[in-house]
Amino acid sequence: MNKFSLKQQLNSFYGEFPVSERPVIGITANYGEQNAKLAEGYYKQVMKAGGTPLIIPPFTSHRSLLTTLEHIDALLLSGGADINPLFLGEEPQPQLGGINDERDLPELLITRLAYNRQMPILGICRGIQTMAVALGGKVSQHIATGIKHSQDADRHVPTHTVNVQPHTLLHQLCTEQFLVGEADASDPQKTSQNTPSSAANKIAVNSFHHQAVAHPGPHFRVSATAPDGVIEAIESTEFKPFLGVQWHPECMGNAGLSLFQWLVSEASLYRKTQRLHDHILSLDTHCDTPMFFPKGINFGARDERILVDLPKMIEGRLDATIMAAYIPQKKEGSAFAYADSIFDKIETIVNINAKHLALARTPEELWHNKQAGKKSIMLGIENGKALEGRLTNIQYFARRGVLYITLCHNGDNDLCDSAKGEQTYGGISPFGIEVINEMNGLGLMVDLSHAHERSFYDALDISHSPIVCTHSSCRALCDHPRNLSDEQMKALAAKGGVCQITLYPGFLRTDGKATILDAMAHLHHAIDVMGIDHVGLGTDFDGDGGVPGLADASELSLFTRQLLQKRYSDVDIQKIWGGNFLRVMKQVQSHR
Repeated sequence: MNKFSLKQQLNSFYGEFPVSERPVIGITANYGEQNAKLAEGYYKQVMKAGGTPLIIPPFTSHRSLLTTLEHIDALLLSGGADINPLFLGEEPQPQLGGINDERDLPELLITRLAYNRQMPILGICRGIQTMAVALGGKVSQHIATGIKHSQDADRHVPTHTVNVQPHTLLHQLCTEQFLVGEADASDPQKTSQNTPSSAANKIAVNSFHHQAVAHPGPHFRVSATAPDGVIEAIESTEFKPFLGVQWHPECMGNAGLSLFQWLVSEASLYRKTQRLHDHILSLDTHCDTPMFFPKGINFGARDERILVDLPKMIEGRLDATIMAAYIPQKKEGSAFAYADSIFDKIETIVNINAKHLALARTPEELWHNKQAGKKSIMLGIENGKALEGRLTNIQYFARRGVLYITLCHNGDNDLCDSAKGEQTYGGISPFGIEVINEMNGLGLMVDLSHAHERSFYDALDISHSPIVCTHSSCRALCDHPRNLSDEQMKALAAKGGVCQITLYPGFLRTDGKATILDAMAHLHHAIDVMGIDHVGLGTDFDGDGGVPGLADASELSLFTRQLLQKRYSDVDIQKIWGGNFLRVMKQVQSHR
């Protein structure tokens, strides 16, 4: 082919259609002499790994940043000059090198915004420091140790080793050709005092820095250190696709390629996740965010006091949430009036944010709102005390658009016995029977989360419609009376109901710290017991629900990521992400 013939060159492109899509990797550009520029190693390694590189110049325009994030699938933070210590609340030390004011703020902003969206991030040299600064860590302005960290050798030549900790992402990515040996536990001279495990593997790296991460911050852990204790790599503590290295793998050819292959692979999964959310409807069936309304929260802003707000719903691709008017067991004053006031406040919030938010009462309204580009809020009541012993109040709440009533909370009430109550009635009370029948007739869902096991089975027998457990998990994996036994789950599925796995840590495991992996284990167990048509997610956010990896609404796309990694089909993911619950809702509402 004649390389100077444009026609021949174009024909070679035309013959490639249709082409398979390659994920787009946004690479932050260096800046100097009024030029945005990038060393060739970054984009060539991205292309070699199967990605499409896109260079991002430094800018702080809100619309440009957000638009860029909508069109890339991963973020690669490149190397460069020192970060201005003022971003860390520090004054410059004499050893501080040249800073790059043009880059600092744009990169810190895009890093934090990408983090909020769970977008894969790889930070290299300055990039690892940017990750730390953007997310609560610390950077040393200058390191003075026994190891030379700014080599004179060519950039592709490794000049010192680092110890990679076992059981880390970085350890998985280190190929045999990259590893140069293992630390010897029998020889203290071969093991750094700062290395948590003597089983760490050594890799040889290149080195061009005089600053380094001093503390990774709350979102990262150290996964590699130099023999002098300098931090050489950090990665997520929250099961997220975030990795930073202090060396320059873009200059190390095949020895550094695995990091770029990881980034491209994660970018592909991110793109698949985002595109799946374009056409499925994601529903969280229980959150307690209204408890925070009296504190003056701003639902339209990213408010750190709450786990569910409009920006977090957008970031996590959550289409709808059912907000519960939670009635404490010892609520003073009128429980009915309190619940009613909560719904007033929700309507006010929706009206203020009407451009992006709407109420919904039916599955059809949920889909209509999604197609209109709006998030949905639906209404629920947690604790039948809100009825104050009157069936007419059920009718009132039905007119307000309430979807379900959780019959009790952490104590018996006049409807039924609670899982944490005194077994006052031995199950459902006479008034509770009337309530269930009235709810069936009005098309309200009966929620048995928090109910005693006897109340649960009574309700199954009484209700003419399927019942739901909007935020419960599996007793077989966590022996707590609030969780459902396998027998309960089988009985629930047999009657057409659903169990929505919750993220309350104490319902996921009895010891240790619960994480996203525990939540997924409960989901998989429920599917094994009940089948794919009877499960879902009810986070209990702002009611103490939330675990690392699924800590707030902005992280819920990671739930989808886990499902895709487990190779669930798109159809099954929609069932889990609310489809099953909407089926029951439609069935219950058809009886109105």
